Amino acid sequence: MRYPFTVSLSEFLSPSICDPCFSCVILQAQIEAELDRNWERLLQGLSFYKPGLDEQQSVQILQCYLQEDYRGTRNTLKAVLQDERQSQTLLLKITDYYYEERLCVLRCVLHLLTYFQDERHPYRAEYSNCVSKLEKDLVSTYRQQFESLSKSEAPTWETHGNLMTERQVSHWFVQCLKEQALLLEILFLYYAYFEMPPNDLSTFTRLFKEQGFGQRQTNRHLVDKSMDALVERIGYFSSLILVEGMDIDFLHKCALEDRTEQHQLYDQQDICKEVDQMLLTFGDISHHGPVILAWVLLRHTLRPEEVSSLIRRLGHTTLQLGVFQYLTNMLQALGSTGNNCTASTARMCIYGLLSFVITSFEEDTLGSQQHLINAACEVLAAPSLAELFWESPNMGLGVILDSAVGVFPYKTGPLLQLLTALLSDKSTAKKVYTFLDKMSFYTEAYKHKPNDVISREDGILWRRQTPKLLYPLGVGQTNLRMPQGCFGLVCEGKQLSVCEQGFLVRWEYSYSAWTLFTCEIEMLLHVVSTADVLAHCERVKPILDLVHKIISTDWTVSDCLLPLTSRIYMLLQRLTSVINPPVNVITSCVNCLIALAARQPGKVWSSLHHTGFLPFASTPLTNMAQTISAEGMKGGNYGNLLVLIEQPRGEYSVTIAFLRLVTTLVKGQLGSTQSRGLIPCVLLVLKEMLPTYHKWRYNTYGVRERIGCLILELLHAILNLSQEGESEGSTPSLQSLCIYSLANTEAGQAVVNIMGVGVDTINMVLAAQPSSGGSEGPGQVLIQTVKLAFSVTNNVIRLKPQSDTASPLEQALTQHGGHGNNLIAVLAKYIYHKHDPALPRLAIQLLKRLAMVAPMSVYACLGSDAAAIRDAFLTRLQSRTEDMRIKVTILEFLTVAVETQPGLIELFLNLETKDGSDGAKEFSLGEWSCLSVVLELLDSKQQGKYWCPPLLHRAALAFLHALWQDRRDSALSVLRTKEKFWDNLTTPLFGNLPPPSETIELSVCLYVSLSGVLDPSLKAALESFSSKRRYEFWSNYMCDLVCVACDGEEEGLRSLSESQMLISAWRTLLILSTSHSEVMHLKDDTVRQKLFMDVLEGTKAALLMSQSVFCLRLGSMMVTLLLILLKQWKSVLVSAPALLPPLSLMMESVLHAEQQLTDRTKAKLLSALILALQIQGLNGGEITQLPQLLFCVCEMVQDEALALIDSTRHTIQRGDVQEDSMETDSPHIQKDQQDSVCVLALHLSKELCRADEDGEQWLQVVRKLPVLPSVLSALELSLRSKQNLYFTEAALHLLLTLTRTPQGAAAVAGAGVIQSICLPLLSVYEGPANGATQAFVRKSQDAPSWSGVYRLSLSLMESLLKTLRYNFINEALDFVGVHQERILQCLNAVRTVQSLACLDEADHTVGFLLQLSNFCKEWHFHLPQLLRDVQVNLCYLCQTCTYLLHSKKMLHHYLQAKNGEGLPPGPHPQRAIQPASKEQEEGEREEAESKALQAVQCSLLKILSKTLATLQHFTPDCCQILLDQYRTLFVLSFTTPAFDSDVAPSFGTLMATINVALSMLGEVVQRFQLFSCSKCCLSLLMFSMENCFYVLISQAVRCLKDPSVLPRDKQRLKQELSSELSTLLSSLFRFFRRGSPSSPASGLLPLPQTKPPTPGSKATPEGQEPFIQLVQAFVRHVQR
Repeated sequence: MRYPFTVSLSEFLSPSICDPCFSCVILQAQIEAELDRNWERLLQGLSFYKPGLDEQQSVQILQCYLQEDYRGTRNTLKAVLQDERQSQTLLLKITDYYYEERLCVLRCVLHLLTYFQDERHPYRAEYSNCVSKLEKDLVSTYRQQFESLSKSEAPTWETHGNLMTERQVSHWFVQCLKEQALLLEILFLYYAYFEMPPNDLSTFTRLFKEQGFGQRQTNRHLVDKSMDALVERIGYFSSLILVEGMDIDFLHKCALEDRTEQHQLYDQQDICKEVDQMLLTFGDISHHGPVILAWVLLRHTLRPEEVSSLIRRLGHTTLQLGVFQYLTNMLQALGSTGNNCTASTARMCIYGLLSFVITSFEEDTLGSQQHLINAACEVLAAPSLAELFWESPNMGLGVILDSAVGVFPYKTGPLLQLLTALLSDKSTAKKVYTFLDKMSFYTEAYKHKPNDVISREDGILWRRQTPKLLYPLGVGQTNLRMPQGCFGLVCEGKQLSVCEQGFLVRWEYSYSAWTLFTCEIEMLLHVVSTADVLAHCERVKPILDLVHKIISTDWTVSDCLLPLTSRIYMLLQRLTSVINPPVNVITSCVNCLIALAARQPGKVWSSLHHTGFLPFASTPLTNMAQTISAEGMKGGNYGNLLVLIEQPRGEYSVTIAFLRLVTTLVKGQLGSTQSRGLIPCVLLVLKEMLPTYHKWRYNTYGVRERIGCLILELLHAILNLSQEGESEGSTPSLQSLCIYSLANTEAGQAVVNIMGVGVDTINMVLAAQPSSGGSEGPGQVLIQTVKLAFSVTNNVIRLKPQSDTASPLEQALTQHGGHGNNLIAVLAKYIYHKHDPALPRLAIQLLKRLAMVAPMSVYACLGSDAAAIRDAFLTRLQSRTEDMRIKVTILEFLTVAVETQPGLIELFLNLETKDGSDGAKEFSLGEWSCLSVVLELLDSKQQGKYWCPPLLHRAALAFLHALWQDRRDSALSVLRTKEKFWDNLTTPLFGNLPPPSETIELSVCLYVSLSGVLDPSLKAALESFSSKRRYEFWSNYMCDLVCVACDGEEEGLRSLSESQMLISAWRTLLILSTSHSEVMHLKDDTVRQKLFMDVLEGTKAALLMSQSVFCLRLGSMMVTLLLILLKQWKSVLVSAPALLPPLSLMMESVLHAEQQLTDRTKAKLLSALILALQIQGLNGGEITQLPQLLFCVCEMVQDEALALIDSTRHTIQRGDVQEDSMETDSPHIQKDQQDSVCVLALHLSKELCRADEDGEQWLQVVRKLPVLPSVLSALELSLRSKQNLYFTEAALHLLLTLTRTPQGAAAVAGAGVIQSICLPLLSVYEGPANGATQAFVRKSQDAPSWSGVYRLSLSLMESLLKTLRYNFINEALDFVGVHQERILQCLNAVRTVQSLACLDEADHTVGFLLQLSNFCKEWHFHLPQLLRDVQVNLCYLCQTCTYLLHSKKMLHHYLQAKNGEGLPPGPHPQRAIQPASKEQEEGEREEAESKALQAVQCSLLKILSKTLATLQHFTPDCCQILLDQYRTLFVLSFTTPAFDSDVAPSFGTLMATINVALSMLGEVVQRFQLFSCSKCCLSLLMFSMENCFYVLISQAVRCLKDPSVLPRDKQRLKQELSSELSTLLSSLFRFFRRGSPSSPASGLLPLPQTKPPTPGSKATPEGQEPFIQLVQAFVRHVQR
């Protein structure tokens, strides 16, 4: 049984839970249940603990201490108990814990009384119910406990053993005083809400009299100076309880309404007399003052005639005690009213007292007016009281205000002090401003009656005879002018402060006090160097304080105060320059500037940096080294004031104001120039203040801590500046200066020292505070300072530039020390701190950062404390009442540790091993394993509870994700065995609309699991996910979420980053589903299409709704998913709704966004458009978006091409261009990438061009945009510089597609394509390093290469020539002339290099020559020699191809020996699973070689067919043989073709070609069903045979008709041809009888003999093929 509920209950009732930032909303029912169960224990208070503690309570206290506060493990506890000295220390710590438990009970009650009537508190109703139960007996119980404590005897070593030393006795007595003070504080708050019975008033008066208001303790001999604050606090509450018990507020109300008999003490004469007698004995203690004053008021109001002498006597005693000074000190000691209900209640109580006193008695009888004003100002610090005052400004404290107005401006201080206190909000600020703006009286002092004034006989009423300027200022300056005829009244009874003789005159004169204040400041500027400066400073300081307060409260009045605030800069400059500067006035000036800088930082800075007050640089700042050395830096007037005045005196008000001013300017996000001006200020702080401020002299306790806190606040503000404020150039920015200084100088060590304070020191400071809590005091300031140090260090490490060497800061953070004496251990031990949950949270965050970046072992740094710290972490993690943010931070730390801290994570996993039945190790969770806590958080029954909110659940999932990513198999194996693990993990996916902060982490777990065997429970969960239609649900939800996030409607969203994380997780799940659809049960095409359309809709929303950075990033993420789904689900999307319209709209939207943010998005959208076009085409017809999309894409192409030209030229100018080695893994320019916007836009343009069949849309765009000239210019530059390979290829593809249509080809030619390509193309294959034959050794055909660019250029020329014909013949001849050497080399290279790349170039070359051969006459006219060379080389090429096709073995040998292409590259996937046998490997190798051989044969066949078709154009037609002189192409020989360049091509070559084609026809027909390429090969073979027959017959007839051929040779020719052709014809007839496709020559060859049949027709009747008929006719001719 866990005994003391108090710690957990106090956590339930702590103010942090009510913080709006507190994410864990505790259910009201839970609070109510806790209070119902424990209200009696609260009522018992301290009496719950039996005197001396019985055995059961002692054991329970021990158990609770060990669970919550013990800093060790079970093993260390055993060692402690066995050692006498350590066990004694343990007992003392348990005592401290027991003391804290006692105080905790009282703090719970105090918390209830603080908030049970606060309508803003979420649990007001529950608190109120509990207080109603406590109400009856709380006072009597707690009063008895107070009496008992005040009379209890101190323990001694005789009564309590040897451990009760003097120190422990003192400790006991401090605890006793704390408990007394807390009990009285509770009673005071109670009586603030509930009326005190008259008997209780008498009882408490007697009790406090006996106890001497805390000063007559039974153990008062034990009181020392450290306890004075506690004793004073007891006295304060004793006094307040009695004053509150007299109910002065109600008494005042009764007196005003003349119904005093209704007061509860009116008829209690006996009690009144009893109290009279007791109070007559008062007067020796200052605490008596308020009590006597309140009693005098009460007696004077109720029955004044009976006790007049008593009233006079007690009143005199009150004034002697200095009651108003006492009230001021008391309220100051109770603290500010921020979150301090006690201080606010005390001020309310005293407000009523003061109001009634001032109303009841003459002000002159109450002592010093200043003391009264001081007390009133302290009371009015409560905001509600200032508003209450202005509701009736003529009553109560309004009398003091009237009195202060009566001496204004003779004395400015009293009125301005009061008005400053009366400023609390905008409404009161406006009232104060108006009050001062419309003053009616002007009070002035005179030693003698002036000559320009006349008076009545009695001298009381004066009248001014002439106008008067009230300030001796120059002409044209602001001044006040009292007009002639003003009446003044001489004030009687008012003594002058200067001397006793003279007059104090109040003039009836209307003026604005704000103008007067301006004059006062102007006067101070005039006398700043004279002896009058101090007197004027006393008058100006209250003015400045009022200005500061009113601007801070209501900024709208600042414009009205401009004449006044504009003079502050000059005042600051003058005052800081004098020999003995008035520090307090300077502080007030700086405070005013702070208020102004909060709204107008730039304006304040521009005016301030001319004053010389701030530090400055005398030389320009050029670099970090010069800046950090502080060379040329001057401290300014502030620096001098710090060194010469403040440090010797030990008072630092200007320094505090200076730090706040610089922080305000930094937070104001000044421009880069102004920020650079702040560098000297920040450097002064970093070099001169931060490292040494703790060594300065201080007169006041707490100022040192305050300065340290302000310094760190400044650094924290700088480190949190946005990057936009960074300065340009080499001059360091504020942030970089701060980072460098903290990382590398002693400033960083100072921050490390602050972090090293440690949890024990903080606890000691907190324990020494007299107050019961709140947000002020040295302990809170220290905690805030340490928190800032954590945050600053974390940010420095985060923002510091990456470096191979550790900075001094990192070294100091990570250095190892003995016995856990290092900073890492100190940081980890902050987990023991319980007062402020942000402190351990920030410490853990810093640990997380260090674990990520520092090369050290946290586990090693913790040393022997590691296990104990682990236990403390897990205890806080599993506590249901712990601050949720601490839990999340702990899990985040562990998540990082999984990857970076193996030792530490093993400690936290705490897995136990044992040998299993099969001999393998089995793992189980240890008692202190973090996995147990994580599994509990994941339990579906816990989700949604207040102790497991979605944010915490997500952190637990992220931790599991990290385990999976890091392959922690031991931990994962344990998790998988846990019952319902997968069910719990996937529970959020089956809920309807959980909070958007609930991320889907299922995908990350699945990815690893898919590689192995899936758990059955996981399979079931995935199947259920699909069957319950959760894919559709989440798809809808994600689509809506994207729309809401991008539309700015963030209701219900934790933040934009939260929604982005959720969408990212969904994206991961979908991507996983595309590659593992079977496992994920996502096989339904309808569902897939639905998911895709939702993604498309979400992407559209992200890119169209807003152009914000968030939307663009989200859009980029969604476009990536869209692209993946497009690639994976092509078949599904064919029938989907049209994809191009929404994608086109997105592209248009993204074009207008910022380029840096959208480049990747544009690229992905372009890819998506290309895929959509390939999948759906134009969806059955033209779409309306095609013209706009085409224009949009072309505009993008134009812009990108121009940008590419600029970047390429810039690269060339830098001299960075390197010779291209045809390797593309290191592109020269980042812009030219395969997936760059420019390249993809060109590809999309090509696809759109293909879709636009008639080319009309393209022509319209080309007419509007100069896109082709831009592309061609970029192409020309790229070819010349041999850069931008991807762009070049894409541009050529686009141009090639455009030339399909006559209009497109004409546009391309007209744009100057030949000028852009012809000569620049030489650079592609001619280089000093690579030589001209570089393309003939390349092995890869598909990879982007410059040889591929050359081939594309050939195809482009071929297409242009084919389309434009005679309109392009001159350009084509220019091209062939420029590149003739390369062309001839290529035709020749087939003999030596049979690589696919080489054959491909030969294919393109012959294709171009084929088109050019249609224009033989023009070619012969312009380039006769080249024509002859080409003809010869084509004949040789025909011979080479025939030989290689005829001899397969020889071709195979060449492929293996020369090119190494026997096997394609790439690993065998089968070997990864199972080793293959030698036979299998051999078979696979043979199959691969066979495929490679077939590919080469197919290429050779293409080349051969085109070569023969070209030769067919070079050989004469039957009709032309007689007319034109054609040269013979083949020699008269019938030898078999040889693989030798010396053997000329002959008729035997042509016969061999026909034979090879015929033999290959048979082979192709046999494997027609096996290979897809066989049909193509059939057509090529028929085409080759037909052309070969034609060339053979033409050349034969040419020889037969040639007179130069000998008759013997002609006869031989006839015989050979007759024999060979007859044999071939018979073979052909046999082949045709079996059936074969006919020749495709109808589209290529104009055969004059017969009309060719339709291509592809089946078996024609024998002898009906046109070329067969031609051959038959020729055979008959030669046989005659």
